[in-house]
Amino acid sequence: MAVVLIGYRCCGKTTLGRKLADRLWQDFFDADHVLETAAGKSVIDIFKEAGESAFRDLEQSALKGLLSKDDAVISLGGGVVEREVNRTQLKASKHSRIYLRCDAAELARRMEAEIAAGHIRPSLTGRSPVEEIAEVLSRRHPLYHEVATAELDVTHLSTDEALARIVRLT
Repeated sequence: MAVVLIGYRCCGKTTLGRKLADRLWQDFFDADHVLETAAGKSVIDIFKEAGESAFRDLEQSALKGLLSKDDAVISLGGGVVEREVNRTQLKASKHSRIYLRCDAAELARRMEAEIAAGHIRPSLTGRSPVEEIAEVLSRRHPLYHEVATAELDVTHLSTDEALARIVRLT
């Protein structure tokens, strides 16, 4: 059975996904990486050149292929739940879907650390990271709940603690 990790950016989907795949002896697929490979450009370039709607179209296409995989760990982009067709596909899948929930303040701290390290993510609102997280997370939180089969609050967990709890949820 595949495990799908969902949640807001910087909640740990990719980091935990790689470790979980190693622990379960499964392949790991990061939706953004799959999408970038198919498009031949980075997420930030797709946003700059074609806009968010075009990115979401590519994301929708990538999701269909990812959900066809068995015995894999899949990390989805934070906004995949915004399209109803994606939520329908997720809920119809037989995969375990774990929502990695994280407080907005902690997400902002993690995002600022990534920005300081040179990892730039496209802005979704044009606002500061703290304002953007509050706005977008309030819209997405119920959507994550809608598609999740389990939820884990990772706000105060180390990577190893979160990984141990995810393994128990699968």
